[in-house]
Amino acid sequence: MIAKAPDFGRARIIVVGDVMLDRYWSGHAARISPEAPVPVVRVKSSEERIGGAGNVALNIAKLGGKVTLLGVVGDDKEGALLKEMLEAENVRCDFLTMAATRTICKLRIMAQHQQLIRLDFEDTPIGFDSGELTARLRRHLSDHDVVVFSDYAKGTLADVTAYIAAAKQAGLKVLVDPKGDDYRRYARADLITPNLAEFLAVAGTCAGERDVLEKGRDLLRRCQLQAVLLTRGEAGMMLIQETEEHSLPARAKDVFDVTGAGDTVIAVMSLAVALNLPLPEAMYLANLAGGIVVGKLGTSTVTPEELTRAMHGDKDLLYGIVSEDELMHIVARAKAHNERIIMTNGCFDLLHAGHVTYLEQAKALGDRLIVAVNSDASVKKLKGESRPINGLQERMIVLSALACVDWVVAFEEETPERLYCRLLPDVVVKGGDYTPDQVAGADCVVKAGGEVRILQFVDGQSTTAMINKARENR
Repeated sequence: MIAKAPDFGRARIIVVGDVMLDRYWSGHAARISPEAPVPVVRVKSSEERIGGAGNVALNIAKLGGKVTLLGVVGDDKEGALLKEMLEAENVRCDFLTMAATRTICKLRIMAQHQQLIRLDFEDTPIGFDSGELTARLRRHLSDHDVVVFSDYAKGTLADVTAYIAAAKQAGLKVLVDPKGDDYRRYARADLITPNLAEFLAVAGTCAGERDVLEKGRDLLRRCQLQAVLLTRGEAGMMLIQETEEHSLPARAKDVFDVTGAGDTVIAVMSLAVALNLPLPEAMYLANLAGGIVVGKLGTSTVTPEELTRAMHGDKDLLYGIVSEDELMHIVARAKAHNERIIMTNGCFDLLHAGHVTYLEQAKALGDRLIVAVNSDASVKKLKGESRPINGLQERMIVLSALACVDWVVAFEEETPERLYCRLLPDVVVKGGDYTPDQVAGADCVVKAGGEVRILQFVDGQSTTAMINKARENR
């Protein structure tokens, strides 16, 4: 099985489907209305999230894939907001904007983290020129590896058979998150990802695993499909192909909200397929990602750090490789318990005894040690085109295995100044001949009541020296 998270940055994916805006109004419900037997929610906050096919594209982008999203929106503020939110997350949008159509919007009223009611604002089926959408799709095909069709039965994919034909003619792999009871519309797709209820509506009632497998293979033949990935909630996943099948148990520890879980699954499958991973390995990654996202509230995404952590023993959220946003909450929690936070940074390309001694000394200055690691791109800027020797994920995994390191986080810039100013650790540690005022981010930390400590590296230990010695011995 896979030992590390793949580099999804090489994947180029088109997503086509029903895009929508998810709104959440959240508050507290403590009484019943005198006007009708319904709860009264005192709204305290509101939030807008990307839904439908947009959430598939967002999941791809969050994991580092290059993604182009095609869909239909209205000439309204919701459509403009969706595009703005998506492009801010590096999703390239090519929308058909229709004056006579309203952008699909789902409003959920929440109280005590429970959904009380959902209000849908939509004019469906969507009216638009499917020929124009086909033409736009064709323009993007040569620059991509995979096309995902995310069908929410709102009308964008009414002519999906023609879209699939165009994609297959261009030699791209096709994945479909289906809707309805006629999967012949998706003929020639390489993979479809129905949930169990959707599958049973098409295949009929199944009496056990063997029946599911037989009816799944019958579906492949009848609808000219290459594979079915059946998502079965707490029963896990089943991958059905003509000559083999694979099953995995569910990975979720706590199911908080299944909204958007299918979007995450097909997003990860598309990334893996774009990298030519075998479907069983792709399913393994998608199963991990689905287990992560159902533990979150509402339509959510998965980060590379979360996926990597799940692949390496499903570590507790309080330790190991974390995203910057996760670390913000973790540090706040640690400080609330009066823990002293130490933070340092570096490339840590080839970990050696000098690094380990330095990190152990840094940890001795407090209770928790954060190591911020330069991204591959920033290492190249600092060290040259031949570096790093080890990619970001490999470097983070090795660091997270050290007993003295509590959390490992990546940053893109050449210096961690922005990160230090956001996290405000109690102590910033730097090695070498710096003076405290020369350390990037020191001003923010000191102004917040923190301090900067300079530690000396161990003599004779150098990554560059290790690389040069290895080259001499070749």
